[in-house]
Amino acid sequence: MSKQSAASGEFLKRHLREYGMLLSLAAIMLFFQVATDGTLLQPLNLTNLVLQNSYIVIMALGMLLVIVAGHIDLSVGSVCGFIGALAAVLMVEHGWHFLPASLVCLVVGGVIGAAQGAVVAWLRIPSFIVTLAGMLVFKGLALALLQGQSVGPFPEDFQLLSAGFLPDPLAGEELRVTSCLLGLALAVAMLATAWRKRSQHLQHGMPVEPWLVFGARHALFAAAVLALSWQLATYKGWPNVLVVMLVLMVAYDFLASRTVIGRRIYALGGNEKAARLSGVRTERLVFLSFINMGVLAALAGLVFAARLNTATPKAGLGFELDVIAACFIGGASASGGVGKVTGAVIGALVMGVMNNGMSILGIGIDYQQVIKGLVLLGAVCVDVFNKQKA
Repeated sequence: MSKQSAASGEFLKRHLREYGMLLSLAAIMLFFQVATDGTLLQPLNLTNLVLQNSYIVIMALGMLLVIVAGHIDLSVGSVCGFIGALAAVLMVEHGWHFLPASLVCLVVGGVIGAAQGAVVAWLRIPSFIVTLAGMLVFKGLALALLQGQSVGPFPEDFQLLSAGFLPDPLAGEELRVTSCLLGLALAVAMLATAWRKRSQHLQHGMPVEPWLVFGARHALFAAAVLALSWQLATYKGWPNVLVVMLVLMVAYDFLASRTVIGRRIYALGGNEKAARLSGVRTERLVFLSFINMGVLAALAGLVFAARLNTATPKAGLGFELDVIAACFIGGASASGGVGKVTGAVIGALVMGVMNNGMSILGIGIDYQQVIKGLVLLGAVCVDVFNKQKA
């Protein structure tokens, strides 16, 4: 065995959780691709996968920061449904234009997060209790707003948030050229960013991935982006919500890994007392993380409502479970201080592919819940095992 292969093997052992979930996602996709006779990766189904999981990915980005800070938010599903109901009342019943209505909904989401965050941060009431109460409160308020009825349809311009696709002036009869070019640009940007980051680490004497792992990982990522863009381009191109997701992923990855506030959130979750003694204003960080979660839950509520084209009293039911599961499956620690944006996205994709694949295979919702529960339990067990081993 060469030195490079040995170094790669040792590196993968030390980072088993991070790379294990990526390999697990690839294995799950391969399994369902074979089991569904190629249906999983068909352009139409890939578009459905993006649309079905967009709101889970959006909320997972906010939930990751809450979990890293050492807390939990059980109210996100109810807040998502409540914001959808509020949007329906404003746009459908009162005739508001979708832009001011959407802005008001985002502000209301931030206010909800602020209220819960203030109680958690300064009154020191456990976030589990506060957000459990929030779950019940906003579920009831959604019912009250809608008066037990479904309200819709939404204006066509608002529906484009979730049901629309990027315009393509270069489109041919069978291919959306702009989507292919965007995929190529994204793949090149990912490779350039990774290369630059690795070079900076080497210059400062920081540890980096072995060349074999680095090359294989980023080549696979680039190939996946190009393949996804090509498949989407043969249907209707990139959905609008995919652009929203990508912008948020880049922004939150930068926030978590490159900013002072991001590092302080990790310090808070790792050891709150030490962070406070170091001068970190821990209460403010908790407060801000819940405001952020509220805004993203509101955005997810708008996306979900636009996709359904109606607001229903049961909207958002169980979303919090999928969002929390996505974070834990993606490598976030239940005790706080650990987790990555890419991991949360991978976790959301694992849940989404499993839901979609099992639905195509005709597996009932009862067994789907059992399987997802076992996957979540297994992910947390691996996390605990890795901590004990360390």
